[in-house]
Amino acid sequence: MPGAAAPPDIELIIEEKRGGRGTLPPAGGEGGGDDDRWRPRKRKPSPNRYFTGIALGIVSILMFFMALASAFLVRKGTSGDWVPVHIPPLMWFNTALLLTSSGTLELARKRLARSDVSGFKFFWLTTTALGVLFLTGQVFACRLLVHQGIYLATNPASSFFYIFTGAHAVHLVGGVAALLYVAVRNFDRALVTRVVGAEVTSYYWHFLDALWIFLLVLLYLGR
Repeated sequence: MPGAAAPPDIELIIEEKRGGRGTLPPAGGEGGGDDDRWRPRKRKPSPNRYFTGIALGIVSILMFFMALASAFLVRKGTSGDWVPVHIPPLMWFNTALLLTSSGTLELARKRLARSDVSGFKFFWLTTTALGVLFLTGQVFACRLLVHQGIYLATNPASSFFYIFTGAHAVHLVGGVAALLYVAVRNFDRALVTRVVGAEVTSYYWHFLDALWIFLLVLLYLGR
C-alpha cells in the first residue's frame, strides 16, 4: 500500500548496496579514513639511481676536461706565441687544502658508519670550510696574476690557465653546495638516507680533487 513501510528484508538489501562490501568508501565524511587502503604507498627509490647519476656526471665532466687538455697540448706544440705562465705559489697551498679536505671527508664518513652523527657533522663541515678556503685562495691566486699583467687574452698559455682553473672552480662550487646540502638536510623525511647522500657526494669531491692534481701537473709541465 502507498506510504507503507518497506519490509525489513528490502531495507537490508538497500543498506548493503549503499555501504556493503564491493564498493569504495566515500571520499569524505564518515569512513573517509579508509581511503589510505586505496592509495599507493611511496617507496624509497633505489640508491643505485643516485650512484648511476653521479657516475654519468663524472664521466661527462672528465670528457670535457680531456677535450680541453687535448686542445692545450696541441696548441702548445704548434704555437709560436706560447708564453708559459708560472704557477703562483699560493696555488700549491690551495692544493694542500684540497687534499686535506679529502682526508676530513673520509673521517666524516667513518664517523657516520659508527652512527656518530655529531662527529660526522664536525668533519663534514670542516671539509666544506676547506673547500671554501680553496676557492677563495684560487681567486687570490688569479688576482696575483692580474697584478702581474697576465690576463685571459694575454697569450694562449694564460688563456688555458684561466680556463682550467675557472672551469674547475665552477664544478667545485657545485661540490661545496652538495656538502652543505648533506650537512643541513633533514634525512628523516628524505627519500634518500644520509649514508647514501654522503657517499655520493664523497665520490664527486674526491674526483674533483684528483682532477685538480691532474690539471696542476698539466699546467706545470706545460710551462
